[in-house]
Amino acid sequence: MSVLLCGSYAYDTIMVFPDRFKNHIIPDKVHILNVSFLVPQMRREFGGCAGNIAYNLQLLGGNPLPMATVGTDFGPYADWMDRYGISRRHIKEVEDTYTGQAFITTDMDDNQITAFHPGAMAHSHQLKVQEAEGVTIGIVSPDGRDGMIQHAEQFAAAGIPFIFDPGQGMPMFDGNDLNRFIEQATYATLNDYEAQLLCERTGKTLEDLAGRLQALIVTLGGEGSRIYTDGKCIDIPPAKIGEAKDPTGCGDAYRAGLLYGLEKGLDWETTGRIAALCGAIKIEHYGTQNHHFTMDEFKARYQESFGSTF
Repeated sequence: MSVLLCGSYAYDTIMVFPDRFKNHIIPDKVHILNVSFLVPQMRREFGGCAGNIAYNLQLLGGNPLPMATVGTDFGPYADWMDRYGISRRHIKEVEDTYTGQAFITTDMDDNQITAFHPGAMAHSHQLKVQEAEGVTIGIVSPDGRDGMIQHAEQFAAAGIPFIFDPGQGMPMFDGNDLNRFIEQATYATLNDYEAQLLCERTGKTLEDLAGRLQALIVTLGGEGSRIYTDGKCIDIPPAKIGEAKDPTGCGDAYRAGLLYGLEKGLDWETTGRIAALCGAIKIEHYGTQNHHFTMDEFKARYQESFGSTF
């Protein structure tokens, strides 16, 4: 059986500026800003929410089925997916478009300037949940606005449980939109900042929102996460990490762990810890899909972090 991942695929071009932006931006001249940064270091990574979740879920031994629209420049990413055995059955190439592109420049203070081109993501509504077979659970993660709305409706109409993951797509939706997503979804997952925005825009407390879902999961960075379910709050501790190198994509890795636990029918305490460990392993590596592990290695680290097995 498959886990249907509705969301984005993108290339992340990451550049490092070996100085500080503040040394080159005059505060009282920002209204006529015209600056150029020399970036000797640059790397191009495979990214996008659906792409990152699929990669991590595949490492866990799950069966990810990503559904996304991509551009005519998708060839290298397609080869990457084939290399790791990730299905491209529901990846649709849209003519005369680029795959989503993020251009990120980071300075020595870890400040970032990012430009994002959605490209083919704007066509994600052309894909239909009902076109996928053998799906037992899904996720609606950041993508084109119309695609996110329609995929949530289609999951609900088909009776397929799914996670609502607004992420960086939150600005596209008002309170009415978000309330409708919560009504349709089975679960929702957000970071603590997104959770605060969700409460403000819907006019509901976290407890109110959780009462309309089977579970509401809120990640807290290095402090772990909380799972609101059945009228209680389960605190999930962070997993042990070595050196924290790059937080980009940690949330997607965490979501892969959630989907794995749900697919396997595990309890929330175990599912949350699996998700936490996925995020911890990712943060130890640069890029979103450059980490690797076997299930034996994963289970050993789980034992080390939490003192138990699953």
